[in-house]
Amino acid sequence: MPPPPPQKQDRGQPRRRRRRLLTLPTVCPCESIAPEPLLASLLSLAADVAGRGADAAAFPALRRGSGEAVRVAGLLLALLESTRESEPPVEDAAVLGLSELHVALQKLRLLLADLGRSGARLWVLLNAELAAAELRVALGSVATAMEALPPPPQRDDVDAAEIGRLVAEHAWRAAARVGPDPDDSRAARSVRSVLARFCDGDTPDADDAWLALRQLGIDTWSGCAEEAAFLESELLDRLDETNGEDDGNDLALLSGLLAFAVYCRVVLFDRIDEEKKLKKVGGDDVAGAARRQQQQASGVAAWVSRESLQCPITLEVMSDPVTISTGQTYDRASIKRWIKSGCRTCPVTGERLRSAELVPNLAARGIIEEFLRITKRVVSVSAHDDSKRSSKHRHAVDKTTSPFSAAAAGGARLAAAFLVAKLSSAQHPDQLLKATYEARKVSKRNALYRCCLVEANAVPWLLHLLASSDSSSVQDNAVAALLNLSKHPAGRTSLVQSGGVGLVVDAVNVAQKTEARQNAAAVLFYLSSEPEYREEIGRVPESVPTLVRLARDAAASYRGRKNALVSLYGLLQCQCAAVHAKAVAAGAVPVLAAILLSSTADDGNNDNDLAVNAVALLARLAERAWARGPCWPARRSW
Repeated sequence: MPPPPPQKQDRGQPRRRRRRLLTLPTVCPCESIAPEPLLASLLSLAADVAGRGADAAAFPALRRGSGEAVRVAGLLLALLESTRESEPPVEDAAVLGLSELHVALQKLRLLLADLGRSGARLWVLLNAELAAAELRVALGSVATAMEALPPPPQRDDVDAAEIGRLVAEHAWRAAARVGPDPDDSRAARSVRSVLARFCDGDTPDADDAWLALRQLGIDTWSGCAEEAAFLESELLDRLDETNGEDDGNDLALLSGLLAFAVYCRVVLFDRIDEEKKLKKVGGDDVAGAARRQQQQASGVAAWVSRESLQCPITLEVMSDPVTISTGQTYDRASIKRWIKSGCRTCPVTGERLRSAELVPNLAARGIIEEFLRITKRVVSVSAHDDSKRSSKHRHAVDKTTSPFSAAAAGGARLAAAFLVAKLSSAQHPDQLLKATYEARKVSKRNALYRCCLVEANAVPWLLHLLASSDSSSVQDNAVAALLNLSKHPAGRTSLVQSGGVGLVVDAVNVAQKTEARQNAAAVLFYLSSEPEYREEIGRVPESVPTLVRLARDAAASYRGRKNALVSLYGLLQCQCAAVHAKAVAAGAVPVLAAILLSSTADDGNNDNDLAVNAVALLARLAERAWARGPCWPARRSW
């Protein structure tokens, strides 16, 4: 059985792309906008920018320039508030200048949000010149817009005119002084020095790495892991969008910085800090962050009612809104039950459904999440969304085989060599736990690190840890790391040549954690994808019975049973008659029949998915004459 195909993308679903850092898309107000709503929007924008004063002090770059921008926004906020209180508040002639000011403030808000983005400190530091250029343009736009505004409507309103002049002058001076801070430039040079050592294949100076990390405020394993997670996600997003054909310089920098973050996380930090501390947002306390978050969400709370977010069928707030052919929106689970019950009309309009296609309503989903966050509730994540999220970068991961830069390749090799050295020599349980967790983490979504770990001979040491009785977490991490490495052809070869097939089968039987058992079954699936390894697995006496038992176990998770079924199908592709005979002798046919019966009694997606696999396995077994024996269920049992 081949790997399950990717889910068919719902027709009409727009492709959601995250805005790239330091790209500042804006929307210009329409020419016919009335002055009052424009002024209200400007007040909201200015208040948002002016409220980031404490954040700017902890930005990874441009702290001085960002502070100047915040002060300009504060002056502008005072001017706008005084203008709102005047009579009349704004003349029609001022709309053009206020519209230009609106665009400039949009850019400032996006730029300051990017500078304070969690996990993006390394990326911002190495792009400080670009950020400085964008900040200069935004401040210059504010100054130009202020100079273009007409004088106040009342001749005696000298205070407003004076504040407007001060805003323009301050913005021009701030724009002229914007540039990377000296300490930031020194930290950026340290990062580039480490990357240069990676290019040469040499171990970098730890002092250079620490200088950059301390300048960025990264002093814990979790802080370094946050940087690596952002860079990896950004790299996969770029690969997913461009197929690696564009942004060559960006891909090289991203992959190099990812290697830097991973190397620092693996080598420089001795332990994983598990405490979830309340982090300060840019030096401000959590209350300040919550206050800004509430201000940004107040617009949604002002017009959204709970009733408008309820499914018309269940009258509960929708967790996974989808739209049907009539244009009405329902919760996915509710409308699916409606259609499966035989109803072919829209519950609200009564119109006949032209098709049973369900289109995810992404706009409604975003509003629901925002509404529930404001009201201190949590939106449930459906299995459909969870599967989409887990496979978001499935195709992009295959493209990470290329390092995109010599620094990325060198850093990955050094990190892999360090991990294997720890796996082979760690004396303390905490060291072994960290080494196995790091091996699992770096190989999860990066094919380059899988290759480097295999080349560094990590597979035999991970196999040795499968029998670990000291810690279930070590065993769990080792199995998960082997699963990641088995997705690489060289990893499968190393696993078989190291005599690991029997150890993996034993892990399916006796691993201490359920997740470890189902991951071990998945390893067998990837091994069975290679024709030459199917007979090798079949020779292990307990391999087939073990998979049948896992598929039979109703208490096992869906994922574990699914892995058992697809692994069995892979083994049955073998032409060896003994494998088919073992499957029948182990009771595979009654187990598969029971799965089919349970799927007819339950409309769940998971059971239907298992039923599809069961049918494929039964068809494969039926090709052999000995499959039609006493083990085959009587016709009436169907």
